[in-house]
Amino acid sequence: MKNRIVLLGPPATGKGTQAALLSATFGIPAASTGAMLREEKARGSAAGIEAAKWTDRGMLFPDDLALRVVWQWIDGRNRFILDGFPRTKGQAETFDTGLKDRGLDLDVVYFLDLPEEVIRERMCSRLTCTRCSAVYNETFHKVTAETPCPACGSPLARRADDTHEALDSRMAQYREHTLPVVEHYRATGLLKTIDARPGRDAIFQTLYRDISGTELPANSQEVRAALEALA
Repeated sequence: MKNRIVLLGPPATGKGTQAALLSATFGIPAASTGAMLREEKARGSAAGIEAAKWTDRGMLFPDDLALRVVWQWIDGRNRFILDGFPRTKGQAETFDTGLKDRGLDLDVVYFLDLPEEVIRERMCSRLTCTRCSAVYNETFHKVTAETPCPACGSPLARRADDTHEALDSRMAQYREHTLPVVEHYRATGLLKTIDARPGRDAIFQTLYRDISGTELPANSQEVRAALEALA
């Protein structure tokens, strides 16, 4: 059983969805640095306020700030799933050292791989609920900006960063910062590449099998509840 997991990949590969499914199924706490920092910002902590200055300008926050918040979240846990962290090679190297010092070496790093043309189609076809933040694809879910959210009935809208221009910037950041992290963990032998084209359920089955060492049980109440919650 793998208990300390990192999920990496470009935008639109479903890292957050897979982290939530795995967390619900195996009971392993999961979070992204964005979620951690939003919580810190809501609390009015110094780290949250400092991070907002960077994210409000669409910039990556400094490595030391990201690591400070991640350690606050990890310390006291021996099981975790990190969604999209580390985001730079510098973060990865410092993070690895900190984990070793704590006796918490990573079990695996999954890289959800997706061709850029598929990423572009997915990102620019996304609509997000203005209330519950559920995400839908115009083609797959057959919704438009005029369709009420299927989950809560609130309006759907396209995020400001779900445009071709914004995606160009995000992909440039991904190539500059995240791909070196992928190569870093490939060199350590921890990296496993997962084809993210088949979709949510197929990816989840692959991850479940690798983490648990068993096949996904079709009649598992926990798995069924996790999938239904994200339907």
